Amino acid sequence: MTERHTGGCLCGAVRYSISAKPGPVVGCHCSQCRRQTGFYYAAVNVPRASLSIGGAEAIRWYRSSEEAQRGFCSNCGSALFWQGDQSAEVSVMAGTFDEPSGLAFSHHIYCADKGDFYEISDGLPQYDRYPPSSSQPGP
Repeated sequence: MTERHTGGCLCGAVRYSISAKPGPVVGCHCSQCRRQTGFYYAAVNVPRASLSIGGAEAIRWYRSSEEAQRGFCSNCGSALFWQGDQSAEVSVMAGTFDEPSGLAFSHHIYCADKGDFYEISDGLPQYDRYPPSSSQPGP
């Protein structure tokens, strides 16, 4: 049986379905993620080929760096996706999954850039940038 996960934006204009098990939740504390969400980015990576999107016409893409773009709903502003240009995976915002999501945090990245108004105190691994074994620089 194929694993299936669903989710979407706040207003419902964008709905997605994932036909693969999502990776663990990663907290990204870089300044771009904090500016986009108002806190830090909590996302899971999924294979691009496993992601189906309904309402894709409502998604707007913002090129946030030379190597990545961020997708959000143009109606309600919900942050939904982060895509590295060279990656076979898409990061999906963990808070947009329908519950029960079955998701769990794994670690935090870009902790050297975290905001000065909070502490990371959950006891999970923290990396100044990203784990040495990871080839994906983003969430």
